Formats: sequence, C-alpha cells, structure tokens
Amino acid sequence: MKGSVVVAIREKALQSRAFAALKNIYDNRESYIVDAKARGRKVVGTLGCDVPDEILMAAGYLPVRLYADKDPDLRDANQYLEFSFDPVIRAQFQKIVDGTYYDLVDRIVISNSTDALIRIYFYLREVHHIEPEKKVPPVYFIDWLFTRTRMHQVRNEGTIKRFIEEVESWSGTALTDSEIRAASEVCNENRAALRSFSALRKGENATVNSSEALVVIGSSLFMDRKEHTELVNQVIEDARSWEKLSGPKVYMTGSVQENTELYELVEASGGLIVSEDHDWGDRHMDRDVNTGLDPVRGIVDRYMLRMFSSKKAFVSQRVEALADAVEASGAEGVLFYLRIYEDSPSWDFPEQNKRLKAMGKKVDYLAKQGTEITGNIKLRADITAFISDMKGGC
Repeated sequence: MKGSVVVAIREKALQSRAFAALKNIYDNRESYIVDAKARGRKVVGTLGCDVPDEILMAAGYLPVRLYADKDPDLRDANQYLEFSFDPVIRAQFQKIVDGTYYDLVDRIVISNSTDALIRIYFYLREVHHIEPEKKVPPVYFIDWLFTRTRMHQVRNEGTIKRFIEEVESWSGTALTDSEIRAASEVCNENRAALRSFSALRKGENATVNSSEALVVIGSSLFMDRKEHTELVNQVIEDARSWEKLSGPKVYMTGSVQENTELYELVEASGGLIVSEDHDWGDRHMDRDVNTGLDPVRGIVDRYMLRMFSSKKAFVSQRVEALADAVEASGAEGVLFYLRIYEDSPSWDFPEQNKRLKAMGKKVDYLAKQGTEITGNIKLRADITAFISDMKGGC
C-alpha cells in the first residue's frame, strides 16, 4: 500500500484564522497566561491528567497544564531529584522550583495520575518546609483511587468534596451545585467539539493530520474553554475543505507528547497518527461529566470511568482498552513510544503485543527514549522502517 508523504502543519491549515489562533497559543503558552493574569484572572497550574478542571473553573480560576521546556537547564532538578525520574517530569519540576511558574500561576494542583507525580508532590512539599524562601507556588494534592468499585467511588467523592472545600478557601466563596454543573457543561461542550474535530483525522476521508490535531487538542490546556470551543468549531468548518490525506494509519500509545515533534517524524515517513491514548491527545476528551447527577458524583464518574490510563490500570484492563481504541480508530499499526524511566507501560506491552498481533496489527516498540526527537537519527530510521513495513515495503 502506498501513501502520500504528509507535511506537518500544512499551509491550508495555517490559512484558517481559527487554527492559526490556536497554534499561536499552543506555541506561546505562557503569553496567554500572562495576558490572562494582566486582565485579573486567577490561574491554577495542574500536573497530572486527573485534576478536575470543572471545579477550578466553577470558582473562576483558569486551569492550565504545567509542561516541560525543551533542553532546559536542570541545575535545580539535579539538586533535588534522583536521575531515575522521566526526563520530562524532571523538566517540569525544574520550571516549578526555579521560580518560572511563581509569577505565572497562583497555585498548583497535582493529581496522582502517575507514581512519579506522587513523589514530585512530596518533594515540593518538603521544599516548602525546608526552603520557604524559594519562589514555589502553594501546592495541593488530589489522591484518587482508580479501581472501579463502589467503595472507591465513595472514597473519591469524599476526596473531591475536600478539594471543593479547599478551592472555596482560596476564593473565599462557597461553590454552588449550579456553578459546578455550569462549568461541567462548558467542559462537556469543549470535549464534544474536540471529538468532532478529531473525527476529521480518521476514516478514508480524513482531512486533518496528526500534528494539526495535536495543536488543536493541546491548546485547550492553556486557554479559556469557551473561547477554545468557539475556535475549534470554526476550525471544523474550515477543515472539511482541506485536502484528503492518505497513508498508513497509526495508533500512538505510551508517553505523553507535549509538542508535535514525534508526530512530525511519523508524518515525514508517510504515516498518519489517527488517534492516541495519552493525555495531550484523544484521551483528554474521553467521557463527559453527567450533569444530570449530583455534581460531585458526575465529576467522580467522569474521571474514574474514562479510558484506562497506561499508568494506573491492571494489565488486563490496558489490553482491552488499547485493543478497543485501536479498532475504533481504524489504525493498521500501533506505535509504542516510551521515554526512559517510564516503566509501567512496558509491563503491559507483552500481552498487548499478543492481542494486537492477533488482530493483524503492525507493532513498533520504541522504549527508553530520551528527550531528543527531531535530531535522533536512530529514532527516525526506526519510524521510517515501521511505516515502510506498513506500506508493504514500498
């Protein structure tokens, strides 16, 4: 099977004013935050994919995802952290302890989405205790239970009620059920728009490539959700007329991708990443809050019952979740990309590989990767060979 080589961000996409606006925010994330604070907006930085933005938004806060700079000076991270931390986590930690985020966010909320983030919370807590003079924003921790049992659901509802009380103490105002439902509806509308947009990169008539999708999805993590939804809906209308794409369809799993570099490598080799299960991609808009329920129950259900994370699930759950997602995406192959020291997804791979091979899917497993992507000659060769194999050696 032969496919056309895809250019990362196409000129046709950049001609869309809405897409260009989203790309500007994706590329200049902190500028949007600075502008928001200049307008008097309170900003909360989040680490982990299980911080309920709905509650922060209900209280008037702008939630933004903390992220890693490329090629950072890690002198502070090296002082506090062992080298066994994922390099992206180390870079995120660096931006917190070196004072970068002190003027950008009023507070930080961390969820236990990964074991490394749990440790990061404890390290930051000790920094506050031992070096209170350091410019590190106050940190709050959300400790979810991810097993889907009634007992854990009740416990999680208590956890979220305490989080609401904490947020109320920050703002000095009690949150009402109607305010939480309204914020949940805003997030639901944003997720619905993103799902509609992401559908345009799937199927035989796909008009959106994976780098363009990552820009539109990722920009939602740094801006007002209502504003984002309006722009996404405009991009959807524009993208329907973009040229149709062809090429081997790839599903991406493993490490979170905070920029488009890896996707650009796949596209340069002629492949199309049609979906992914990391939290800067399709998993971000998986499952809505049921606003017909008690607002706390609706939020807990949303975060407990969405697609199983590669960091917080049993092997059997991940096998089924990945198989279902790959089938739904129409992907012909699956790319496993894991950074060094991200061990938990690797535990799932042997059984996932068996299942995917039984489904007739091509599989490429790239583990222990560093932060260098664009200039990584071996990585480029591995991806090129994988896409070539999917094309039948063409």
